[in-house]
Amino acid sequence: MRAGNSLAFLCQDINELEHSYQANLPRVSVVMPLKGFGEHNLHNWRSQVISLYGGPLEFLFVVESTEDPAYHAVSRLISDFKDNIDARVVVAGLSTTCSQKIHNQLVGVEKMHKDSKYVLFLDDDIRLHPGSIGALTAEMEKNPEIFIQTGYPLDLPSGSLGSYCIYEYHMMTCGIILLQVGESMNI
Repeated sequence: MRAGNSLAFLCQDINELEHSYQANLPRVSVVMPLKGFGEHNLHNWRSQVISLYGGPLEFLFVVESTEDPAYHAVSRLISDFKDNIDARVVVAGLSTTCSQKIHNQLVGVEKMHKDSKYVLFLDDDIRLHPGSIGALTAEMEKNPEIFIQTGYPLDLPSGSLGSYCIYEYHMMTCGIILLQVGESMNI
C-alpha cells in the first residue's frame, strides 16, 4: 500500500488486476459438501460465491438429497445471484462406501467442468475473504510442483503412525483444500 497500490489487501501486484491478466487465469471448480442449515451457513456460502477471482469459476454445492434443508437454502441463494455466478446444486445420493462428506466431494469432482485446472474443496462453515481463491490459485501457479494447498500450515508425516494420524486429521478438518487437477487426482 505504501508503494501506491491501494488494493494490496487483494493483490500485491496491481497489474494482476488488469482484465488482460484476469482473462488468462486458470479455471477453478469450488466443491462444497453441505449438510443441514444453520445460523451462519448463508453468510458463509454468500462469502464464497462473491469471490473477486477473475478467471473462470464454478461453484458446486453438493448435498445428499433434496430433503436436506441445505438444498432449499442454497437453491434460493443461487437464484438470488441469477446469471452473475456459475453455481448449481448437485444431489450426490447416500454414501455406501465412505463418509457422506467424502462421497459428496467425489461426486462434486465427477460433476465439475472438464477444463478445470484446480478444484477447491470448502466446508460450509468457512467464510472467505473475496481475494482467497485468487491468492490460493496464484501460489499454485507460481510453483507448478505444488499439488495441494490448504491455506494452513501443513507438516508432512515423518513416517511414524502418530505423525501420520495428525497429518490425516489436519487434512480432513482444515476446511479449505486446493488441489491441482490431473495426475495428482486419480479419479
